[in-house]
Amino acid sequence: MKDVLINAGAAEIRVAIVEGGRLQELFLERTLGLEDSDVKKKNGRSGHSLIGNIILGRVQRVLPGMQAAFVDIGMDRAGFLGAREARCLADLPGFDDERAPKIGDCVHEGEEIIVQVVKDPIGEKGARLSANVTIPGRLLVMVPNQPGIALSRRIEDEAERARLLALGEQMVAETNGTLVPGAGYIVRSAAIGASLADMREDAERLAEAWRPVMAKWQRAKAPAVLYHDLDPVERTMRDEVDAQTRRVLIDDRPAFEAALAYIRRTMPDAERKLELFEGPGMLFDLYDIEDEIEQLTRPRIPLKSGGWITIEGTEALSAIDVNSGSYTAATGLEETSLAVNLEAADEIGRQIILRGIGGLIVVDFIHLNDPENIARVLDTLKASLARDRTPAQILPMSEFGLVEITRKRLRDPLIKLMTECCRSCEATGRKHTREAVALDIIRRVEREARAAPGKAVHVRAAPDVVEWITARENEIRAGLARRGAPRVSFEARDEFAREGFDAAITA
Repeated sequence: MKDVLINAGAAEIRVAIVEGGRLQELFLERTLGLEDSDVKKKNGRSGHSLIGNIILGRVQRVLPGMQAAFVDIGMDRAGFLGAREARCLADLPGFDDERAPKIGDCVHEGEEIIVQVVKDPIGEKGARLSANVTIPGRLLVMVPNQPGIALSRRIEDEAERARLLALGEQMVAETNGTLVPGAGYIVRSAAIGASLADMREDAERLAEAWRPVMAKWQRAKAPAVLYHDLDPVERTMRDEVDAQTRRVLIDDRPAFEAALAYIRRTMPDAERKLELFEGPGMLFDLYDIEDEIEQLTRPRIPLKSGGWITIEGTEALSAIDVNSGSYTAATGLEETSLAVNLEAADEIGRQIILRGIGGLIVVDFIHLNDPENIARVLDTLKASLARDRTPAQILPMSEFGLVEITRKRLRDPLIKLMTECCRSCEATGRKHTREAVALDIIRRVEREARAAPGKAVHVRAAPDVVEWITARENEIRAGLARRGAPRVSFEARDEFAREGFDAAITA
């Protein structure tokens, strides 16, 4: 069973998934900048992520040598559209069609096309795009331009797969004009046990979401956002609340009401799981989540055995090293190595998911000689990544004890979101960004105000951090007032380093 915790703070929405008392997944969506019209135009919704946005773009360049095209989507950098992601534009129907046509057969320079963001801009690279747009629902994902029924790989029971496939085909055959003509559907794992009526109701909601997209397309001029995914709270209800969810705790009344409205509309049986958290204390204190989030930006992760793992990132790959530390098994070196490797393998999958690490990952395990022991370590690593929704592939262990993992990179990892390069940071090479420190300050103000309702809070912090806050002061104050901290003042003090600050109650 799992608990879903939603901290809808004054400047950021954070979602924590806790299983067995341990943090297993973490989602951050920063909400500052909602009043900025440029942010609204480019993102189409709160926060910084573009994933899921459907955009009317204009093809800027077609590069046959790369089998790709660059598409203007209204951002600072053009989006990247590969031939495989554009193949639906070349009239190659079917979910299982793996043929990749020439990019010139799919798009032409100056052409307006509808695309969807499938990967956020990362570093100097623009957003990754797909012309095969989809709209996710609670039970189904609608694919407007590809007919047919497909099933999520997470649905493993063959009898249930056959039942759901038959229901999907029946639903499309009996549409009665309420569904999108010619659309296909992917049945999600949340549909396990669902009835035909449940699936049809979800498909009809998806049709209602798609019709405004088509209407906007008729009058829009590229580039223009035609559709955006749900806001973070509703998206969490859709994607995370399932039969294994014990309770959903939300610490903000407007966010709670938004979640309640979505649940009543799409999954009324889950309403009993929803709770408004009003204290005592802060929501993330329930499982010491704040301390764990802080640890996620540090390279070393201690293991209970006395060993540790170290995670370091480069432009090319992420390297993970396993060290036995102080642990020794009385029975010998192989047993010591196996015990530490098994504990590390279980933790590595969890850390990869929590930190949002993608791309190529190389794990340097402690050397093992016994093939059965190597197999046990690999099985443990696979099991620790099994809960991950992001596709990943694990290769066998090499003779040097290295295991290669590839994990789809959807957005910047947590460490890049919260820290930046630094030449003098206690040998870590990174320091927290001004934004990350400012968000820490805002959360501290909320904590102090909750402990002393009605009292004023005075913050002293580094000048560059206060400068960042001042530039967004009106929005920050409005958010803090909503969170019960209407009286707050900020003072820049030169004696504070970037990450240092204090927040105190004043008379």
